[in-house]
Amino acid sequence: METVFSFGAFSMMRRNLSCSTIAKFFAASLFVSGTASGAFLTSCGGTSTSPQAQSSPATNTSPAASPSPAANTENRLRVVATFLPIYLFTKAVAGDAAQVDILIQPGTEVHDYQSTPADVKALSETDIVVKNGLGMEEFLDSTIKSAQNPKLKIIDASQGIKPVGELSQVVSAGKEHSHSHDHAEGNPHVWLDPVLAKEQVENIRDGLIAADPENKAKYEANAAAYLQQLADLNKEFEQRLGQFRDRTFITFHDAFPYLAQRYNLKQVAVVEIPEDQLSPGDVKETIDAVKQFQAKALFSEPGVDNKLLDGLSKDLNVKLRSLDSLEAGQTDPQHYFTAMRANLQTLEEAFK
Repeated sequence: METVFSFGAFSMMRRNLSCSTIAKFFAASLFVSGTASGAFLTSCGGTSTSPQAQSSPATNTSPAASPSPAANTENRLRVVATFLPIYLFTKAVAGDAAQVDILIQPGTEVHDYQSTPADVKALSETDIVVKNGLGMEEFLDSTIKSAQNPKLKIIDASQGIKPVGELSQVVSAGKEHSHSHDHAEGNPHVWLDPVLAKEQVENIRDGLIAADPENKAKYEANAAAYLQQLADLNKEFEQRLGQFRDRTFITFHDAFPYLAQRYNLKQVAVVEIPEDQLSPGDVKETIDAVKQFQAKALFSEPGVDNKLLDGLSKDLNVKLRSLDSLEAGQTDPQHYFTAMRANLQTLEEAFK
């Protein structure tokens, strides 16, 4: 059985810190997951069901703006999506029928995000906030409370999706470890599974229709077009990764269990790297952990300062590759497909 080793990109890496400070907690898991669909719309204390969708074509692509719902001069529904993947899905469904802004700018660390006065102001002036849910946006509840917007409605894009938890072994490199992104509600990275991404799009569609029934036809048409693209993407993953079923890979950013679960690839995370400078002993432990699982490839994420990872790659004689968790990138809704197809190609190359 072949094993693939993956390094995640965390906030300090995204800020391009030197390799002496590279070190976030890297966790991960073998996952089993079920799926379900549904929409959730609440107005700080109530729920509303939403109409079902019908299929018809539509397109959409427009970049995100900084949170500024007050700039809406066309009396359109004002929507704020929390971070990039949720923005991509929300903008795809809304098209030009609603004003959609993004709360956390692409490339900003979401797990440990602290809200700003600008975020509070944005939520005080918007009609809807769309979140990923599953504990991803830990800052959001307090930010909504501070916004004091009694009319604000929340669409939980992951409503009805059964999360997976952390089940795998962890091997520690060094005595001190960075903050781990523990998710009490389960792993939140559902958007990286095209099938679960479809459920998120459906939840967003239903929530927008419930809040703005006059534009129901537009939301349904836009969603149908995007859902078809997601279905096509899923078929590509199935066809091209089918020959690699039952392979295992090791990840340090616990972002890909749903993707692995969907296509019968086993994700195992075993190494934590300390936040301080790695000692020779730390490096040896990391290398030993990789050898233990007979790693065939190392995965980092785009935009990471890879000096340390390049060094490990050379020591292990293993090629370093990149997988994208889509927490940074372009705001065109089509970016999801560009990034995911790049991930597919990377997985193919790694498992050959």
